[in-house]
Amino acid sequence: MSDCLFCKIAAGEIPSKKLHEDELCYAFYDIDPQAPTHFLVIPKAHIPSVSGVDEANAPTVGHIFAVIAELTRTLGIESYRVVSNIGQQAGQSVPHLHFHVLAGRDMTWPPG
Repeated sequence: MSDCLFCKIAAGEIPSKKLHEDELCYAFYDIDPQAPTHFLVIPKAHIPSVSGVDEANAPTVGHIFAVIAELTRTLGIESYRVVSNIGQQAGQSVPHLHFHVLAGRDMTWPPG
């Protein structure tokens, strides 16, 4: 999608602090971290949010979770939270599926 911020980041059109990249997804550090470790993992294909996941793109989402597991192992992170906001009321500011990975501080419950 030509006007999507995360599509542009995944395409290298907007700089980011890359953590991982493969043919299906891109991971980068959040520019406004909410925890000592805070990165995002996005599919390269444009999917608007979790509500846009279907049988065709579900394997990509599964791959993203495998990448999250590998990245946290590599970074030595044993305890973390994975968050995906769906819709404006839930706090989704970029309409492209993304998973926040937060670690390095206590995570309160219920979340904010």
